[in-house]
Amino acid sequence: QVQLVESGGGLVQAGGSLRLSCAASGGTFNSYTMAWFRQAPGKERDFVAAIRWSSGYTYHADSVKGRFTISRDNAKNTVYLQMNSLKPEDTAVYYCAAGRTFTTVVATTRTYDYWGQGTQVTVSS
Repeated sequence: QVQLVESGGGLVQAGGSLRLSCAASGGTFNSYTMAWFRQAPGKERDFVAAIRWSSGYTYHADSVKGRFTISRDNAKNTVYLQMNSLKPEDTAVYYCAAGRTFTTVVATTRTYDYWGQGTQVTVSS
């Protein structure tokens, strides 16, 4: 059974940085697409970024391009989300997701089979 455990969330001032980690276990991830989504109170879960585990090819939502970067460490089975120039509107619970797929439809929640428990990111103004 695939398990995803996020860490690295916290409280940061606007303009600051955080790095989220997602430790993956229980599977062989070469055929997986990994992603980060976020959900603010009262809002839908929105796509942030995705990465093909095998090739390292990445996708980023327009709202975070140039500020956030998704990456992975094969040896550690870990996916990262480096977040720079944080804004108050980035405040949300951030979720790691995994899908055993090579679909190009990476920005929808239904693509993913497994989810982490989430980690809170709060950006103060």
